[in-house]
Amino acid sequence: MLLAGYPAAVEAAARQLAPDRVVRQLEATADAFFRWHDVCPPLPVGEQKPLAVHRARLALVEATGTVLANGLRLLGISAPDHL
Repeated sequence: MLLAGYPAAVEAAARQLAPDRVVRQLEATADAFFRWHDVCPPLPVGEQKPLAVHRARLALVEATGTVLANGLRLLGISAPDHL
């Protein structure tokens, strides 16, 4: 839901001249991502074989990274290469 809400948050922030809306959206997205990441590892663990769920999780990781990097760029902040 947070990833899908990003475009609307950016639009609202631009319309209202309120960059803090983008900041709050990015904070919520990053917080949710790290909580999810701890529970649902995107890569197989140990001897586990890669499954479709891992590919889906990696797609979610990529989408989250794109949203966070784009949001930081909009705010004039350079994003780190990795976390």
